[in-house]
Formats: sequence, structure tokens, C-alpha cells
Amino acid sequence: MKTYQYIAFAFAAVVLTGCDFFDSKSPSAMDAATVFSNENSTEQVIASVYEQFGQDKSFRNRLACGYQGLNTDAEHGTKNSGKAEWNIYAMTPASGDLSTANGKDPWGYLNAAVEKCNNIIEGIEEFGTHTAKMDYMLGEAYFLRSFCYLQMVQLWGDVPPRFVSISKDPTGLEMKKDDRVKVLAHLRTDLKTAAELLPWSKDCPGSAKNSTCRPSKAAALAMLARTDLLYSGKGVRPATWKEAPEFLTSDAALRAELNQEVLWACAQILNEGTEQTKFQTNYEDIFRKICGDVTDYYQSEVFWEIPFADGARGQVLQYNCTKMDKSLGGLRNNEGGSSNSSMGIVPTLYYDFEATDVRRDVTMARYIWVYDDGSEFNSDREKVKHAFPNVDVDNHEKFLYQKRSMIDSWYGNKYRVEWMKRNRTGNDDGVNFPIIRYADVLLMAAEASLGGISGDKPAETYGINGQSCFDQVRSRAHASSKPLTMENLQEERKLEFTGEYLRKYDLMRWGILKETLINAHERLANMNQHAGEFEQLQDTIYYNYRYVGDEYSFATGIKGFVIDSVFGLNKGELGIPELPVSGRMKGSLYASESNGRVLAPDNYMLFDREFPERLNGRQLWPIFAVNVGQSNGTLWNDYDYVSAGE
Repeated sequence: MKTYQYIAFAFAAVVLTGCDFFDSKSPSAMDAATVFSNENSTEQVIASVYEQFGQDKSFRNRLACGYQGLNTDAEHGTKNSGKAEWNIYAMTPASGDLSTANGKDPWGYLNAAVEKCNNIIEGIEEFGTHTAKMDYMLGEAYFLRSFCYLQMVQLWGDVPPRFVSISKDPTGLEMKKDDRVKVLAHLRTDLKTAAELLPWSKDCPGSAKNSTCRPSKAAALAMLARTDLLYSGKGVRPATWKEAPEFLTSDAALRAELNQEVLWACAQILNEGTEQTKFQTNYEDIFRKICGDVTDYYQSEVFWEIPFADGARGQVLQYNCTKMDKSLGGLRNNEGGSSNSSMGIVPTLYYDFEATDVRRDVTMARYIWVYDDGSEFNSDREKVKHAFPNVDVDNHEKFLYQKRSMIDSWYGNKYRVEWMKRNRTGNDDGVNFPIIRYADVLLMAAEASLGGISGDKPAETYGINGQSCFDQVRSRAHASSKPLTMENLQEERKLEFTGEYLRKYDLMRWGILKETLINAHERLANMNQHAGEFEQLQDTIYYNYRYVGDEYSFATGIKGFVIDSVFGLNKGELGIPELPVSGRMKGSLYASESNGRVLAPDNYMLFDREFPERLNGRQLWPIFAVNVGQSNGTLWNDYDYVSAGE
């Protein structure tokens, strides 16, 4: 079980372990003066903000689970055979899997969290005392409100800028959605305020000290940098959505100022000695620690993550993990729960990594886990004997193995059940959802030093060397040195962050989402036919299995095997390999008897190619019909959503 301090969901029935963060009493019936003059009751109200993240259709099983941030040239959604409307830019305001008649949806939860933060900020500022803990919680409220608004801007674009509570100003209910730059400008101020109030993690009070589950000064500064890069970038607007996206601000001097603020924020983090220790030397360890519940701030690369309690809320791992088929009870830590595995990897990404880049195999799984309890393959014993000579199939011996996947069915690999430190007993695995980490700060600093996508370079660099930041990320990956250019920076962010829900929003703020996805489909077509850059590929791969004992097994006595000695996957590996015939397997990656060429345009979709304009008109989410209907005219939909009665 997890042993660190947890953010409780104050109004939900959850089980907490080793947590004295909150008691069980709710302050909801108390008046504001009573609540916000007391540290303990204030902390309970802070908990109600986090509660919104753990609800059904919030981060618990939607916003962190493959329903947003897809599709890109690196990741694609696999739900509903990959053609679900939110995957292929075909959403409508009535999208059922993301909205409901009772308003329990991402829009409702994020707005509720914002309103709670409004009340907390006003309450502490009016009734709180300036203790270290109370100041921390005020900074936390500013941070959480900014995080929620940044999510809303990324998802919906223009939203109502409500920074005053409804109880203080009831006319806020009539506030219409407005230009997103008003929100982003406000977030700049709020996040700088949060950074002033929040200490470095080692100095945070109580359970927030040395914890990735509560924000610190570094988290606020990193979020400020992310906000500024979004603000200085491009975005579709209602009047121009059919054309190329324009800059959110036409003021070049402001864009340079924003890039300079990015460098200012990043420099504080990068120059703080205790923060420098967060950059992990081993890329794989970043995700092993996330899956293994390591939330000690100075052992993790994560600045801040959304925390979930063991088995109570949070399905991050089950939606983002390596695919499992008939592996329950066989794979380590996998006592129960399903494997939705909603994030697939666009296979061209494999060839974008250098052969020496360690991130490639951490990022993508070219297999699924399968468990045979001694009965599954009785009808195909000779094949089992050939592939797994260690298994006594005649006596129904149990074994676990990696089954190769077709080229259209490669999955994200950064979340793995076998990396957990406890048994997963259900769909709510309780693995935390990381929001921002050290490598992001390095690459944001590198980008800002170039002047971002607009090239508006800042006058002051605060000692930041963009090339050095860029090199630090590539060096850890064992990738060769490259000059820092905007094109190389864009590619590097893809290689570093695939599977972390950043790529789509990067492409949007750079204004290249549409062209990138169109190019991705062209590359997939060439890959399918082994043409152009993929001419030196073949359909068939050859491989052997390597016996690993019970290294990945749930219990002793379950023999494990992993795919080894693969030939035919890399460019130039043509023909038949010089591998031992004994135990050697082979199969086609590109063609199946049931689906034909699996990367054929009708089978593999990143967007609906009949409506390419939707790559602009529907790259932002619609505001759901239930929310528009309850808004009394303050909300409406723009872009392509107003057509066809939508």
C-alpha cells in the first residue's frame, strides 16, 4: 500500500493509508470566518478541490485516460477500434462518453474546482492569518485555479474568466465566455503570486513537505512557463478557423516579454541547487518511480502530480499501460482489473528515434502480455513446444509471455503493471498522474531562448543557455548532439514526451496540428507500402523468446518469456536472419487475414480524411450541450460545431 501523505477527497468515500492530512469532518456547514481562520478546516476545503479530479469523467477515467490530447503524429486513441469521435476530430456537443444529462463532465468538474478556489482565496485573504501553513494553502489555491483554467483553455479555447466567487459577485453567473488571452494574462499574475507564497518543496509545511502530491514554488514557476508559451503561441479563432491559426497576441513585444518570463521562471528552478537533483540520470526510472508510488519530491523528476488513493480512485495505469490479454493472475501485481490501454503509438515514431535512443523502448510496446494458465494452448501444443521449450505443456504448466503485436497495435509503455510496488486489484489502480517534470523545464527554456514559434527573442536570458538545456535532455537519452533549432526542438519534445498528453497541445500552440497530422498519414501510407523513407522495410519479422523465469510473474511457478533477437523491424533488415532455427518464430507485421493491410487508410485513422477542415474546426473540444443548455446564453459553440444542427 502507499505510505505517503494523500490528498483526500473530502466528500467521497475513500480509504486513505498513512494519512493525517484531513480529518473526517466537513466544514461545509460552517461560515467562512470560522473555516478560513482555522488551518485544519481550510485544509479540508482545499481537499474538495482535489475531489473534483477524482470524479467519474474527470481525471479519474477521462482527462488522464486517453480522451484528450489525442490524436497526434506520435499517439493515437484505440478506444472503439481507434475511430471514436474524440480520437478523429469528429466530436459534437452531444459526445456521450464525455458529457451526461446530470452535468458530471470535465467542464462541470473544472468549473466547480475553479469556484472552490475562488472561495478559498477570498476566504484566506479576508479571514486567514499569515502563518506559514496558511500562506502555503493560499498559494496552493492560486496554483490549483491556474491549473484548472489552463486545462480549460487547452480543451475549449475561450471560456468565462471567473476569478471572483459567485457568493461574492452573483453576476458572475451571467459572465459570458471571453477571449482566452484574458484568462492567460490573469494566470500570469496568479502563478507569480503562487510562486511567491509557495516555498521550495523541502520547506513546505506539514504533509506538503518533500511531496510531489502538493505544489511547491518549482511547480508554480514551471506552470507559469507553460502558460507563457501557450500565450505567446498560435491558436484557432472563431473568425479564422478555416485558415492557418494565428498568434493569440499580435503584439511582438509582448511575445518577447512572455519568452523572457519563461526564461526567468525556468532559471529560478534550474539554478536552485536542490531542484537540480531531480533530473533523473536514467530515463526509465522516471516511470518506474511513478508506477511504484515514489512521491518523495527529491527522488522523482515530477514537480507535481494529481494524486489518487490506492484502489479508490484513478485509472491512469489501466488506460495507459501496456496491453494485456488473458494475463490476469499471471502478470506481476495484476491480481484484478482490466486493461483498456486506450493510448496507441503511431508506428512511424519508432523510426524517428535514433537506434541508440533509450527512450524508444520505454515509450512504445510492440507486444502484449498473455498468460496461459495451463489450458489456453492445449490445442496448439507443438507451437508452444517450439517457441517455449522450457514449458511442459503436456502437463499443463503455466507460463506468461509477450505476444508480438501487429504494426497498427503498438501501445504506450511508460505505465507498466509489473513496475508497481503493490497488487492491482481493480480498475482503479491509484497510480498518480504526473503533470509536469524537470525535462519539460529544460526544453521550455530552450524553446524560449529561440524566441518560441514566433522567433521573438527575449532581451534577457537570466544566464540560460538554450543549447545546453537541449543537450542535457538528449544526452540522457543517449542521442547524438544536434544544434538547437525550432524544428529540432519540436521533434525533441515529441521524443521526450510521447504518451504524456503534451504533444497535441504543443502542435496546437505552434499552429501546425493540421499539417503535422496530414503528413503523419502520408508517412503511414508510405510505411504500409514500404515506399519512400520506408523502402528498406519488409513485412515479415523473425524473433526468439528469452526465458526470464518468474521475473514478471504474479507467483512462483509461472514461467516467463520475453521477445528477443528481433530481425526485420529495422531498416535494411531484409530476407531471413542468420538465427538458430530452433525456437525461431516469424510473422507479418503489416498484413492480417482478417483486415488485409493494417495500415491501409480505411483501417488506420488519425483523423477523418473526408473532412480535413475539422483539424482546425474541431481541434478544440465543443462545450457540451448539457453545459450550453444550462448557461442561460452565456455559453455557445463556434467553429465547425455550429453546422449540421450541432
